[in-house]
Amino acid sequence: MKKFLNFGSLNIDNVYSVDHFVQAGETLAPFSFEMFPGGKGLNQSIALARSGAEVWHAGRVGPDGEWLVKLLAESGVHAEEIDRTGKRSGHAVIQVNPQGQNCILLDGGANMQIPESYIETSLAPFGRGDCLVLQNEVNSLPEIIRRAAQRGMDIALNPSPITDELYAMDFSAVTWLILNDLEGEALTGEQQPQEMARALLARYPHMRIVLTMGSAGVLYRDAQESHTHGIFHVPVVDTTGAGDTFTGYFLSAVVGQRPVAEALRIASAASAIAVSHKGAAVSIPTSEEVKRFLSTCEENRG
Repeated sequence: MKKFLNFGSLNIDNVYSVDHFVQAGETLAPFSFEMFPGGKGLNQSIALARSGAEVWHAGRVGPDGEWLVKLLAESGVHAEEIDRTGKRSGHAVIQVNPQGQNCILLDGGANMQIPESYIETSLAPFGRGDCLVLQNEVNSLPEIIRRAAQRGMDIALNPSPITDELYAMDFSAVTWLILNDLEGEALTGEQQPQEMARALLARYPHMRIVLTMGSAGVLYRDAQESHTHGIFHVPVVDTTGAGDTFTGYFLSAVVGQRPVAEALRIASAASAIAVSHKGAAVSIPTSEEVKRFLSTCEENRG
């Protein structure tokens, strides 16, 4: 069975429910404040584990992040090798409006202070055919990719957030590039999803592109195949973590040899469940919940 290593961020999410996103010069009182576990890395590891994949997490927290490590372990993630020597864990300030949309301020904290020696130690147990999952919320991303490629690992990259470092990176070792349409436009200069995928494949012919498009669904493109899948319509409470849920479930399915079209459907269902609940990691469904959801959709369709 192929193994996943998620080398990713671990954050504390401070979530404020607001009437509207705060404007320049404005002071705004939120309806409520809640603290959740988060970070794209943590979310994607939990999504992988809850989908049934075997996943190890590499990353760094400070003394305030021990509960994040505990949550990963309780969710079925191998969290034994997480570095706990950071001064302060990463954290996010998240505003959520009544439509469930969000805007986020992110401080990397310990996520951006990972030592080079830890990279090699974390990659050592993994090899050819195993899958490395990455986001752009940890330091030394090009070095992690380089060393993983030397070991023959498949690499899945979620290039979020977009940074100057990311523009300068060579993605030729990346197997799956999983991104949203805003990130696709930033990386290619194109505005139409098909053109974004075409531009990326022109640069990296062996890459597999997964482009999420919000309410328009998702587009998959590689050199041989092209697929689309629409969204499942559910009441939207909070979109935080929906993309991470999609990423984890999609990768678990395709690495587990499911057809791409089926993987898109499973991941879209998992994402739909996630947006109907508050929070990021806490909203990620189990595989049984996803199965029940899809079964209900089939019954309703019939």
